[in-house]
Amino acid sequence: MPEPGRRRGRAHDAEGAREAILNAAEEVFAEHGFDGARIDAIAETAGYNKSLIFQYYGDKLGLYAAVLKRTDKETRELQAQLLSPLFADETIASDAPRFRSFLKTAIGALFDFLVEHPRLMRMIIWEQAEGWQTFAKIVSQFDTEDLDQFRILFDRAWSAGLLRSDFDPVIQLVLAEQMCWSYLTSIPMYQMVLPGEDVSSAAALARAREFIVEFVVAGMLIDPKDDEA
Repeated sequence: MPEPGRRRGRAHDAEGAREAILNAAEEVFAEHGFDGARIDAIAETAGYNKSLIFQYYGDKLGLYAAVLKRTDKETRELQAQLLSPLFADETIASDAPRFRSFLKTAIGALFDFLVEHPRLMRMIIWEQAEGWQTFAKIVSQFDTEDLDQFRILFDRAWSAGLLRSDFDPVIQLVLAEQMCWSYLTSIPMYQMVLPGEDVSSAAALARAREFIVEFVVAGMLIDPKDDEA
């Protein structure tokens, strides 16, 4: 067995090793869930000695947390790119067309992110099936400042009469997220019950994205026509 710090007989760089281990861990966790994943399998997939995994991440839970933290970092970078300028504009929550555009941008970006991260969706499904018992052990390691930003924005939009409900914004966003990954993870089932129907091509995903965005936003926002009735 190769020594810790070596990959199949050759020296590795620490950054490359960590990335390979996280990629392998994400693959195995997505396939088997936290309980079913084995460090031996992750080490074999990554091509590194498992002692290096323990050296870097401590234990399986530490590795699991690191995988989710990497994804969390990616979502924060996406949010900084697309949404942070909108969060900074206090007037957006009182302008119906602009707030609608904000929601469409946010939900559409979420759909796109999940399309690009199918393993994350599988990990979410495992967590949901197991009552979120693993995530409960590490949730304190994640910053919730971004959720506070959504709460502030939604509170303003509710006060301005743009939202149908003052239901907790975090729950509203999670429900929107669930619609996105529900479609994406159900594609194999759709292909079975709808033979011949295109549900997975780029064009089909674009149609699904448009439908989900419009469906969710219409359910969240007050239609100006309702006020005219």
